[in-house]
Amino acid sequence: MEKYITAFKDAFLGSLDWTWKSMLFEVPFYTNYFWGLIIISAFVWGLEILFPWRKNQSILRKDFWLDTFYMFFNFFLFSIFISGFYTVFQLLFSNFGITLKSLTILNLEDIPNWASLLIFFVLLDFVQWLTHVLLHKFNFLWQFHKVHHSVKEMGFAAHLRYHWMENVLYKPLKTIGVMFLGGFEPEQAFIVHFFAITIGHFNHANIKITWGFFKYIFNNPVMHLYHHIKVLPENKPNGVNFGISLSIWDYLFKTNYVPDKNGNIELGFSDEENFPKGFFGQLTYGFKKT
Repeated sequence: MEKYITAFKDAFLGSLDWTWKSMLFEVPFYTNYFWGLIIISAFVWGLEILFPWRKNQSILRKDFWLDTFYMFFNFFLFSIFISGFYTVFQLLFSNFGITLKSLTILNLEDIPNWASLLIFFVLLDFVQWLTHVLLHKFNFLWQFHKVHHSVKEMGFAAHLRYHWMENVLYKPLKTIGVMFLGGFEPEQAFIVHFFAITIGHFNHANIKITWGFFKYIFNNPVMHLYHHIKVLPENKPNGVNFGISLSIWDYLFKTNYVPDKNGNIELGFSDEENFPKGFFGQLTYGFKKT
């Protein structure tokens, strides 16, 4: 028991220390997710202000500050809190012979860096796409995911408005994805993470971008806006456009839906009338009987 307590404490304090050092610019700039998130957010927000798609939407749109708080809560505060639990779980699994390399399907250690980064990015994006589909398909998961779909006016910060339980669901599945790669996370993985944050911010931004032909590969603000549409098409009752960074999965599995490029559509979900509007109400939502 003592080793689990020690592992939990070391992981928790390590995450806390890293975040604090990031705030003080005491970590390498290319791994500084704290200021990286702020710079990316400021950049995309600036584009929203200069080139707004929905021109009647305020710069400080509805729930802007709530979403901003969610960004830092989900990306840092909750990640610090839960880091110790993941370390303990890894120790428990190792007792049964399950390690980061036990599920290896493809070993990336001996291929060029650019290729390992590409495979790493594509595999993790598919895992997240599949997880996203499950969040919509199963009602008990959808109750948590409603937090993200409670956004009524879309903007970059809505990217990281989601229930803390999604961290609990996504991270283990992403870890399994890494295990398929022999437990190998490329040394330059920070490139993938920063790229994913930027694409996610763009997808939620009040900007009209479709990337031209590349819309069939990369997700975009128009496609993702329809993911948040309140009234879903009858033949897709569980949702549409589940792509995180890549849209290719939606086109491959026929979950794509962009009837037009009108940005003035109603967002939300059918039974949102009784959904809590504040952070603390949303914090416990999903655990009560519905």
